[in-house]
Amino acid sequence: MTDDFFRACLRAATAFAIALGAAPWALIAQEAVDGPGTDNMEVIGRFHPGDGLRISYTDIEIEQEPNRPYAYLARVLGPTKGMDIVSIEDPSSPELLYQWRIEDPELHIGLGGMDTKYFKHDGRYYVIQSLQFFGGPDSDLGAVVFDVTGLPDASTVREVGRFRAPETPGGFHNIWAYKHSSGTPVLVATTSGPHANLYDLSAFLTGDEDQGLIGQVPWPSTASDSPFGPMQGYHDFYVAWEPESGRDILYGSGLDGYYIYDITDLENPELLTSIVGVMGVTLAHTLTATPDAKIGVGQTEYRYSPLRVYDLGQGIHGDVDRITSEISAWTRNYKALSHNNEMRYPYVFVSSYKDGIDIFDISDPEDPVGVGWYDTYDGPEKEGLAMDLGLSSGNPVGESDFNGAFGIDVRNYDGLIVASDMVTGLWLMRLDGFDGWHGSDYGMPNISSVQDWDHGPKGLVP
Repeated sequence: MTDDFFRACLRAATAFAIALGAAPWALIAQEAVDGPGTDNMEVIGRFHPGDGLRISYTDIEIEQEPNRPYAYLARVLGPTKGMDIVSIEDPSSPELLYQWRIEDPELHIGLGGMDTKYFKHDGRYYVIQSLQFFGGPDSDLGAVVFDVTGLPDASTVREVGRFRAPETPGGFHNIWAYKHSSGTPVLVATTSGPHANLYDLSAFLTGDEDQGLIGQVPWPSTASDSPFGPMQGYHDFYVAWEPESGRDILYGSGLDGYYIYDITDLENPELLTSIVGVMGVTLAHTLTATPDAKIGVGQTEYRYSPLRVYDLGQGIHGDVDRITSEISAWTRNYKALSHNNEMRYPYVFVSSYKDGIDIFDISDPEDPVGVGWYDTYDGPEKEGLAMDLGLSSGNPVGESDFNGAFGIDVRNYDGLIVASDMVTGLWLMRLDGFDGWHGSDYGMPNISSVQDWDHGPKGLVP
C-alpha cells in the first residue's frame, strides 16, 4: 500500500466522520489554538548551553528525590557527543553543572549519547549514559557509568566503568534501569543482535568480569530486515512490577511488534504475550503500560500513525498469546509522528518531535482525550537528522522528520514536566492542576517509570 493511497483513505474517513458530526477516531483530539500551546501549559524555564551542532540533544532523565534536583541530558553529533548535567533546583533558571564528552569525538563515527538513566545502590547515586558508535575506536561501547552522589559539586563526578559488547557492536540505543523484585538493580540494554542484555548493576560496580551480564531476552520474531539500521531486534523498553500476580514485566518494542516478557527469573525470561499483526503497524517503537498492567500505549515513530491503545489484560492476565488489534488511538496531528511517552495514569505525556509536547487522558481507554500541548520546536519543517547520520555526505543534518521534542520525563512528587528538544534544548513545564502523581490518587498501584531504589517494586504498592 502506498503512502498516497493511505493518505487518501485517511482523508476520506475523516471527511465521512465529520459529515456525521462525529470526531474521526482519535484524529480530532483537541481544538486548534493560537500561540505555541494550550492555555493550561506553563513554561517555567529553559536551558541550552549554546554549544555543538544545531541538532545536539536526544534523551533526558530527571532524579525523583526532592533533595536531588538534577537533569541528565544526552548529547549527539559533532564535538558534543556525551552528556550534560543540569541543576533544576530553581526551575526558572536551570544551571549547567557538568559536561562529559567522549574522547576524540571526531574519531567516533555515529550518534553519541542516546538514552540516559539514573539509579541508586548502597546509598550512592549513579547515571548511565548509553552510546552508539558505528565506527572508530569504540564501536563496541554501549554505555558509560558515573558516580554522581556528590552533586551539585561537579568535581566529585567520576566515571566508574564502561559497558562493552564486542559480540554486538553498535552500542546501546536504549536502556532501562530497574529495581527488580529480587532486590537486584538491573540494566536492560538493546543490542545489534536478536536479543536484549540484562545486567546486574551491583555486580558491574564491583568489577565482575562479565560486567554483571546475567541473562538475555530473546527476540522471538522472524523479521529480519531492520528499519533501525544495525539493530536486529529490540528498540526500546518499559519494565515494571505487576502487582496482581507479583511478576517483573518487560515490555519490548521493535521491528514488527511488541513482545511482553516475565523477567522475574532474570536468567530465564518467559514470553507472556505479543502485539503483532496490527493493521498499520509496520514498526514498533515504544510501549508503556498502566500501573495495573491492563492497558498499553504504543508508538510507531513514523508519520500518519497515531498512538494506539491496547488491551494488555487479555494477554498478561489472560491466555491470549497474540494481540492483533488496538481498542482505540489518539493523535493531535495525523501528519506528524511521536517518539517517546511517559505514563502517569490517566495521563500520557508524549514527546512528539516537531509537534513538541502532547498530553492525553486514557481514563476511558476506548475514548482517549487530548488534555494539553506545547510546541518546543522552532526550526524548518523539513529539517531533521539525516537518515544516514551524515556517514556518506558528512552532514548529519538533512531532510527528515526526526527533529524537535525527543525525550520527556515527569517528576512524581511535584508534577514537573521536562522535555529535551533536539534543537532548543531543555524545557521545564507545568500542566494546570497536575501537581504531582501517586497511583493511589487514581485508584491504581503507585507504579510508573519511577523506581523505589531503596525498597524495590514491592515498596511501591501498599
